[in-house]
Amino acid sequence: MEKSKVYFCKTITPENVIKVFKCLNKNLPGKVAIKVHSGEEGNQNYLRPEFMKPMVDYLKGTIVECNTAYGGERNTTEKHLKTIERHGWNKIFDVDLMDAEGPDLVIPVKNGKHLKEDFLGKNIKNYNSMLIISHFKGHPMGGYGGALKQLSIGCASSEGKSWIHSAGTNKDQYTLWDNLPKQDDFLESMAEAASAVVDYFKGNMAFINVMCNMSVDCDCCAVAEDPCLKDIGILASLDPVAIDQACIDLVKASKDVGKEHFMQRVNSRHGTHTIDTAEKLGVGTKLYELITIE
Repeated sequence: MEKSKVYFCKTITPENVIKVFKCLNKNLPGKVAIKVHSGEEGNQNYLRPEFMKPMVDYLKGTIVECNTAYGGERNTTEKHLKTIERHGWNKIFDVDLMDAEGPDLVIPVKNGKHLKEDFLGKNIKNYNSMLIISHFKGHPMGGYGGALKQLSIGCASSEGKSWIHSAGTNKDQYTLWDNLPKQDDFLESMAEAASAVVDYFKGNMAFINVMCNMSVDCDCCAVAEDPCLKDIGILASLDPVAIDQACIDLVKASKDVGKEHFMQRVNSRHGTHTIDTAEKLGVGTKLYELITIE
């Protein structure tokens, strides 16, 4: 199988986000959705809107988000819009909370073991292409969060997130947590949902992972551990499997003593099983060429 190209820049600046994106030589046609993580109230690690501004301006894109499926300040439209305002997103950008109103957009999942359909924020249908900017970090349930998580859980509506977390058995966020599936079933469901979104956009996607503020906890945590790893850099690819695998490999290759703590979180949750499953589903390949740019 041909290796996917992953571009890497060690210096993390808003301008270098544009630089790595340009290396992809990818035209994102029409109306461009830029998927980010708005940050749970109280979280200290999420990427701030000011950091995103040059890239969003460059593409003339629209920031998009969806509601969550757990207690906090983003699990209803009313609360999430207030959090978006407090965090300054709508002071700089037009922000589309894609599942602010139903009904969800239902798309098929091909070859899914657990999911046969995926539930997205319905406004996603208003976009022709998507750039996913992920803050690469750990995650309390998935082990790590990167491009595949943003593709799957990130683009899913609140009910869609519950559907993925339950491996296709429950869309109710309030009863979901009482009966969670086996861990690998959840991870496989994430990969399946990611495959559905990739199929939906038919190649009109690109992915950027920013390896900074790397806590073992996600930006969805109101109380998150402080970062345990020094910043590593910015990566860009057209392959979400390759970019996530490259990030894991960069952590493993790091000389930072904090990598053991980070990888313990990844491994204890079988985090790379999501990458393995996504590759088997044809979302991308773990084989990649890392191309360093200055």
